[in-house]
Amino acid sequence: MGKIFYILGKSSSGKDTIFQQIKNNRQLNLKTVVGYTTRPMRVGEKNGVEYYFVSPQKLEEMKDKGKIIECRGYNTVHGLWNYFTADDGQIDLDSDNNYLYIGTLEAYKGMRKYYGEENVIPFYIYVEPGERLSRAVERERRQENPKYTELCRRFIADEEDFSREKILEVGIDKIYENDKLFECVNNIENDIKKYL
Repeated sequence: MGKIFYILGKSSSGKDTIFQQIKNNRQLNLKTVVGYTTRPMRVGEKNGVEYYFVSPQKLEEMKDKGKIIECRGYNTVHGLWNYFTADDGQIDLDSDNNYLYIGTLEAYKGMRKYYGEENVIPFYIYVEPGERLSRAVERERRQENPKYTELCRRFIADEEDFSREKILEVGIDKIYENDKLFECVNNIENDIKKYL
């Protein structure tokens, strides 16, 4: 039976970079799972790579068809943005495939409930808050229309959403510190190999 290796952490913790490096490790042979969002694409993003970018109407159609595993909505300064995971055929745990997914703590809880706790393995990425804020500002500065207010909202919300209590509540007891990218990726890859 396959496993879902789930990368999660606060915004600007390096999740996407870590995800890409693990995804490119051919030795692990992991299939990636792409989530969905109704938010606008950022500069450099591609539909079907970082997310499937869909309209709110498409989300409602998928809900009506019973395809939504979990869905979160965020009231941003730019309106409601939804992020969700769908049962769209990307994951088949009865196959010999193992999967790599990136998401939030709330999404992780939904995935565990849907696929079973024993099948969803968490990798929580941590970065010191000052460093994380610095990374977030630098990334936002590169956008065509920087959304600094939204950056601040997310930074503050992450402190609550990823509180120590909430991390422990869902059984995450190992933290991967991302102060040295190579070491962090290496530690995660070594732990993934224990399941293969």
